[in-house]
Amino acid sequence: MKFGVSTFITDQGIAPDALGRAVEERGFDSLLIAEHTHIPVERRSPYPGGGELPEIYYRTLDPFVALSNAAAVTDRLLLGTGIALIAQRDPIVTAKEVASLDLVSGGRVIFGVGVGWNREEMENHGTDPSTRGRLADERLRAMRELWTAEKAEFHGEFVDFDPVWSWPKPVQSPHPPIYVGGGEGAFDRVAALGDAWLANRVPPQQLAPQIQRMRAKAGREVPVTVYGVADDPATIGGYANAGAERVLLYLPTRPERESIEVLDRLAAVAEQFD
Repeated sequence: MKFGVSTFITDQGIAPDALGRAVEERGFDSLLIAEHTHIPVERRSPYPGGGELPEIYYRTLDPFVALSNAAAVTDRLLLGTGIALIAQRDPIVTAKEVASLDLVSGGRVIFGVGVGWNREEMENHGTDPSTRGRLADERLRAMRELWTAEKAEFHGEFVDFDPVWSWPKPVQSPHPPIYVGGGEGAFDRVAALGDAWLANRVPPQQLAPQIQRMRAKAGREVPVTVYGVADDPATIGGYANAGAERVLLYLPTRPERESIEVLDRLAAVAEQFD
């Protein structure tokens, strides 16, 4: 099983270049970071984790800027969004950002995507929460067209453009792998548009049957990465036994010295599964 790190990069924690270097030096294969453009002060959407929304959600750096900073000081580390909120993102701009990061990193991008849970946040972007799933799917299809076609064209319910030139193209062919985040509600998206399932908040004992249902719907052996895993060997072993290809150990957002200490502990846990 592969091991990566998932975290929130903010203005109060370790800088992305220092983080990327430290994650790669400790033998992890990937770094996936969260995205929130902003958090409305008045919220109706309950936090999925329960209780008050942690401050890290308001303070995340732009993921593509942060990952470019990490790319500049690493050689092997896979760099990913966990997740990019594509229901809030312009698909033409996002396609260029993903392709540009893939180019400057030498083909090391994982494009983790999801539709999001914070209705007020997406409404500020002009997104109707009731249609965000259809919108996200259409934007993904448009981005794939922009990445793969010399003259890209798309006509849909939400996205509509006549033939355009859009460069650079991604280094990875046909495009960076799309990791679809979410629970069972995301299985149709995994089947139609995903290269992997990015499972979140799924207990180890529930993962194996969910993988079976997801792969049955997709009709193929879709790999599974589990996001935000605690550094508990029993939990990690449960995910390994359930068939996960990779677990992303969760790194709390802390200043550099404290982050390095936690990364050392996470690396020691991962070494138990070599």
